[in-house]
Amino acid sequence: MSFSHDEYFTKLSAALKKQGLLRPTLVIDEERLEKNTATLLSHLPPGMNVRLVVKSLPSLPLVRRVMELADTRRLMIFDLSFLDAVARGVPGGDVLFGKPMPAVLAARFYDEFAGGTFDPARQVHWLIDTPQRLKEYARLTEERGLRLKVNIEIDVGLHRGGVTTPAQLAAMLDEIDANPRLSLSGLMGYDAHVARMPGLLRGGALNKSKALYKEMRELVEKRYPDRTGELTFNTAGSPTYRLHQDLHAGTEVAVGSALVKPMDCDVGTLADHVPACFIATSVLKATEKTRLPGLEALSGICAAFNPKAARTFFIYGGNWQAQPVSPPGLRQNKLYGRSSNEEMLNGPRKTALGVDDLVFLRPTQSEGVFLQFGDIAVYRDGKITQFWPVIGQEPKQLLADDAAAPRKPQPQPG
Repeated sequence: MSFSHDEYFTKLSAALKKQGLLRPTLVIDEERLEKNTATLLSHLPPGMNVRLVVKSLPSLPLVRRVMELADTRRLMIFDLSFLDAVARGVPGGDVLFGKPMPAVLAARFYDEFAGGTFDPARQVHWLIDTPQRLKEYARLTEERGLRLKVNIEIDVGLHRGGVTTPAQLAAMLDEIDANPRLSLSGLMGYDAHVARMPGLLRGGALNKSKALYKEMRELVEKRYPDRTGELTFNTAGSPTYRLHQDLHAGTEVAVGSALVKPMDCDVGTLADHVPACFIATSVLKATEKTRLPGLEALSGICAAFNPKAARTFFIYGGNWQAQPVSPPGLRQNKLYGRSSNEEMLNGPRKTALGVDDLVFLRPTQSEGVFLQFGDIAVYRDGKITQFWPVIGQEPKQLLADDAAAPRKPQPQPG
């Protein structure tokens, strides 16, 4: 077995080094991103829309790129700071909340909203999970003189909240109809539990989830027959979007992580998606032995019994939600412990790594992890072609013709 970078990572390493990027850097392969988006679209049945999950793609240039590729303006967000960023940076977006926001935070958004072409009354769907929250939002409309679109969360089996019976839904629709400042925009039912079910139980869980969604949707459509075409019936997630091959339940699927494929997306339903995001960082120190504090005398014995951990590499940063993938054979040392400063990785004696060489890791998830590295380096055709700032940070990174070019400072991992 080779313990060197393969051709792909060799070229990626060269591109990063040309830019002088030896600090921890989040990289997105734009060509793979395009491939994953095309794969997503190829699996959608006619009439199924796609809503992009911004928390899994937390960079406005990244979001805008995928919006262009997928030909959609539908976005899902989970945080008020993301709504503010989208309102300023993607003013044409149609935004559905993926979780209910406390009414006091929604009020703060309207108090601080700077205006512009983005119109929250038309472009934001606030998620409502309980009658109590609906009352709080109704009170907000009265206090602020607002008009709000509300989307009802239904529990299709995940049991993380939401309406569970048609009677509950009907009662909430009565409340909405009684308030001229509120209007129903549709339903949202997240079915992440289906992908986690054992194979023998998955089909039953999916059918049960779809049947409940269909029942709730029919209630809504019967009540508002003249609004059927404008209502939003959102379902699925990255691991389950391929399971929705008809429009009997939802009419749009929410997808984000599948487009960059972190390790949590290594599931059968996403087998034809490819990893498009990596963490690159440099080796600060390399030793020919693995010496553990207090156990130095056992170094030779440990290497003999575990040759896959014969050498030690201390990397720049660490303790991310990620696993090393290149060169092959690298692993974290559980006895030494994790470090966000200089993490220890072990590898076989023939691992082709030295000081200032790059190590590549795959994030286990994109949400949260992507926000830890400053600007995202975009890789295409063997080069770093541009840098995409993440949400909450202004552009800081400049492209360089070579590693010696002057650079602006970047935020560093803790």
